[in-house]
Amino acid sequence: MPLTPLDIHNKEFSRSFRGYDEDQVNEFLDQVIKDYEALIRENKDLQNQSMALQERLDHFTHIEESLSKTIIVAQEAADEVRSNSKKEAQLILKEAEKNADRIINESLTRSRKVALEIEELKKQASIYRTRFRTLLEAQLELLNTEGWQSMQFEHKEE
Repeated sequence: MPLTPLDIHNKEFSRSFRGYDEDQVNEFLDQVIKDYEALIRENKDLQNQSMALQERLDHFTHIEESLSKTIIVAQEAADEVRSNSKKEAQLILKEAEKNADRIINESLTRSRKVALEIEELKKQASIYRTRFRTLLEAQLELLNTEGWQSMQFEHKEE
């Protein structure tokens, strides 16, 4: 068990012949008690400071661990967002390519259909011209026949 200032204060020495001067010994013991009490207070203050610093260190260690975990979680979230963004971009690109292919195919189908319709209209126009020409030629031939000319004269005479 450590020595206390009270132990020093209560210490009694036996008297001997030719011993030390009692007043000097008491003065010295008072000084030792005072210095020992100061050392004990200083030691207690240092222990309190050490405990406070240890608490702060523990607190900051906890904060550091939390920040490390937060950074790891944030990094993982950023990686996941980046990965999801890449996947979404790929899906959008594939959808756009599919839409582009569909639009191109529809356009080709429409252009083929329009080309067929144009060819059909050209054939119909050609048939119409041929029939119209045939009709006109038949009408001209009819006008040029003698029966038509004789009908005109007969009509004039009346």
